[in-house]
Amino acid sequence: MTERDLTPSTSGSCPCGRGEPYANCCGSLHSGNVAPTAERLMRSRYSAFVLGLDSYLLRSWHSSTRPRSLQLDHQVEWRRLVIEQTTAGGPFDSDGEVTFTAVARTPDGRLEQRERSRFVRDEQGRWSYIDGVEL
Repeated sequence: MTERDLTPSTSGSCPCGRGEPYANCCGSLHSGNVAPTAERLMRSRYSAFVLGLDSYLLRSWHSSTRPRSLQLDHQVEWRRLVIEQTTAGGPFDSDGEVTFTAVARTPDGRLEQRERSRFVRDEQGRWSYIDGVEL
């Protein structure tokens, strides 16, 4: 695994599209803070794909479905995340789903990934990605 060092400046806008500075948004989650909702974990995982943070993606993946390793395709340039629907996944929920579309550019052209992701929260209050279904 090799991570790219593409981390935005602390005052730069977060890749997840919330309009917050990276340090106050996904940067704080990448540094170890707990995501308050399933959607925030989803956004932080998208930002991790943008930034090439393999280890964060593995850490935020539930142990029951987590792969042993992860190889990101660094030729994919993730451009935009659109959250379409969130079901549960709030501060008092134990599970949730987030439906999203992620738009990217590859050497072959435009790529869209549309998925419904499932998340679960453990006893310590940490959200984890379980799996996703492509739509």
